[in-house]
Amino acid sequence: ALVIGNSNYATARLRNPVNDAQAIAAKLRTLGFEVIEKTDVSRKEMRRAIRDFGRRIKAGGVGLFYFAGHGVQYQGQNYIIPVGAEIDEEDVISDEGVSVNQVLARMGSAKNRLNLVILDSCRNNPYARSFRSQRLGLAPTQAPTGTYISYAAAPGFLAADGKGKHSPYTQAILDAIDAPGMKIEDVFKRVRVEVLRNTNRKQTPYTES
Repeated sequence: ALVIGNSNYATARLRNPVNDAQAIAAKLRTLGFEVIEKTDVSRKEMRRAIRDFGRRIKAGGVGLFYFAGHGVQYQGQNYIIPVGAEIDEEDVISDEGVSVNQVLARMGSAKNRLNLVILDSCRNNPYARSFRSQRLGLAPTQAPTGTYISYAAAPGFLAADGKGKHSPYTQAILDAIDAPGMKIEDVFKRVRVEVLRNTNRKQTPYTES
């Protein structure tokens, strides 16, 4: 598993992603995952971690990628934003951000029986004022064969950072992910129900597979 949480953004600091990533990493270790854990990382560090992750999952098993932090969509692609990114207009997103498609490509080349992608990354768009499109949240992605993708919120909608120690979405995952004997779809149905309840139905997690 590769787990990344970015909080310390110069433009719009987030309260919980580092807490979220640390808790997810700890939970995954109890479930038998070998975890690469990164917090408040630059674009170079993120890309290096993704390459390392890609090499490791080729050994087999289940690959899991989790990201908490800022994420934006641009020209139909989703980008997760490193700490230190300088984004003053849409045209630089592909240079300053990291495309989720890079992660999916690494997972696809490993040819594992199952890959999981969990994105708690559409909390808001701090760069929206300088964007022309004004698109909120993340865009839907065509999940490759054998891949299950879970988003904190439906396409085009924002997710809450949370007032407690964790975001509502990550807290729901922590509550549900180690339930024994459940299908993946059932785990994330539990997550959706909990998030809907705890956000007064303002946030609906979304999945693709």
